[in-house]
Amino acid sequence: MGAIAGAAMLLGAAGPALATQPSEQQVRKLFQVMHLDQRVIQMGKQFSGTMGHNVPCVPASYWDGFVDEASVNDLMGRMVPIYQAHFTAEDIAGLLKFYQSPLGQKVVTELPKTMEEGMSVGRLWGEERAMALIQALQKKGTLNVEGKCPASPAADGTAFEPGK
Repeated sequence: MGAIAGAAMLLGAAGPALATQPSEQQVRKLFQVMHLDQRVIQMGKQFSGTMGHNVPCVPASYWDGFVDEASVNDLMGRMVPIYQAHFTAEDIAGLLKFYQSPLGQKVVTELPKTMEEGMSVGRLWGEERAMALIQALQKKGTLNVEGKCPASPAADGTAFEPGK
C-alpha cells in the first residue's frame, strides 16, 4: 500500500510538468481574439507619428511602412514561445473562452483606454508626490528654492582641511 501511495504522490507532483503545451495555432488564435495585431499596428502608427515629428528629414512614407503586416506577423511569431512557456493548452483554451465572451471582448476594447487613463492618473500622482517631497525637503533646508542641493563647502573648494 505504501508503494502505491508513493507512486500516486510522484504522479501528482509531476502533473503540472506533464501539462500539454499549447500549439502555435492555439496561441495565434488567442492573439487574434485579443486583437493583438491591431494593437501592434496602432502602436506602430503612434511610433510613426512621433518619429515623423522628431525626425522631419526622413520622409513620412518610410515611417508609414515601418510596422506592416509582415513585421506584425514576425512579432506574433516571436511571442508564441513566450505564451507556450507560461501557459498550458488548458490555460489558453480558458483564455480563448473568456476573450470570445462579451465580457472578454469588452476587456479587449476597454483595457487599452483604462490603461492609458490610469497612466495619466499615475503620472499626475507621481508629479504631485514629487512636488510634496521637494517642498518638504526645501522646508527642512535639504534642498534650496530651485530644488537643488545647496552649495556645500566641499563643492566650492572651501572644504575644511585639518591643519590649515
